[in-house]
Amino acid sequence: MNLKNLLSCFILLLLANQLSAQKQNTFNGLDMNMGNLSRLSDAQTRSISPENFTGAKGKGGMADPVRQKGQRNVANAAMASRDLGLGWKVNPFITINAKETITIAEISGSGAIQHIWMTPTGNWNFSIIRFYWDDETEPSVEAPVGAFFGMGWGRYSPLNSMAVTVNPGSAFNSYWKMPFRKKCRITMENIDERPMNLYYQVDYTLTDVGEDEAYFHAQFRRSRHNASSLHTIVDGIKGKGHYVGTYMGIGVTNNGWWGEGELKFFMDGDKDYATIVGTGTEDYFCGSYNFDSRKKTASGVEIVDYTEFTTPFAGLHQVLRGDGHYEVSQRFGMYRWHVMDPIRFDKDLKITVQDLGWRSEGRYLAQRSDIITVAYWYQREPHARFPKLPSKDELEVN
Repeated sequence: MNLKNLLSCFILLLLANQLSAQKQNTFNGLDMNMGNLSRLSDAQTRSISPENFTGAKGKGGMADPVRQKGQRNVANAAMASRDLGLGWKVNPFITINAKETITIAEISGSGAIQHIWMTPTGNWNFSIIRFYWDDETEPSVEAPVGAFFGMGWGRYSPLNSMAVTVNPGSAFNSYWKMPFRKKCRITMENIDERPMNLYYQVDYTLTDVGEDEAYFHAQFRRSRHNASSLHTIVDGIKGKGHYVGTYMGIGVTNNGWWGEGELKFFMDGDKDYATIVGTGTEDYFCGSYNFDSRKKTASGVEIVDYTEFTTPFAGLHQVLRGDGHYEVSQRFGMYRWHVMDPIRFDKDLKITVQDLGWRSEGRYLAQRSDIITVAYWYQREPHARFPKLPSKDELEVN
């Protein structure tokens, strides 16, 4: 090869490397933060709601209150908008009948969900939300909608975090990043005997998704008066991924402090002994000493009480104290998001929490609590099939 040809090859190689570097530096419109809000991209922003079921460009708010009056889930607010006409909030919600499942969003292409807002009526434990990525037939997300948004007891409490916010009076918001490469489908099933209304909006971006992007998963579990006093948050996860969060609700059936149990993460072949073991339930949820605050009155009497808190990555957002009448149970709700400290696994993952309190003589008490959890993680597909969701009676909070 002569010098001229060698120089030409070198220039071509330099140009190829430059183009590759430019492609790698192209912003795809995801992973938003205050530091990159000014960056432009070729990503397309879209949104699905009852006013635009497909999210198609220029196709929102087209329901006709006159021509489509009486058509369920097409013009549900036709009577309210009859004086104003086309374009005036004709179909802001859908009605899901008893025992009915409706696809609330179906997206084709490559991109990611960046935000979900919804406010479901009815019993939050009887509305089941499911997410399917690409061509899968088994859901990657399956949970009662209340538990998925940290409201497993069917009662509103404010929750203000990076991944999930719940605002007055029942505004559920998710900011979990949920990438897909071919397709996304979201369904809501109403297992109740009565219809329910659902206002919702799914905000997403159509853009390129990198090869290293994993798929979002969430799984619900419930243990009621478990004889082993050991609750499994999740097991049977197979593949490579990382665990990113836990919601836990606990209804205690005995007196005294209830949160001595350790959380254990068994990963990549762990059998009898876990790789990651915490020191107690409130410690895992980033609290301490029973979530108690201590203060003295003016007369010097010490008052000790649970203190709710809600922060970007952890919180005890629910302390449901009961009313001393028909709501006799005391229940708690808490969350821990591993946003800054994801728990990575290469082959498999199992997570458990011990249900422990105290008894006489300074001994641990193996409790029989009512425990609700939702586990959140990312992994490569395919994922292992989820256990069968509990029945309606088993999901009911009473």
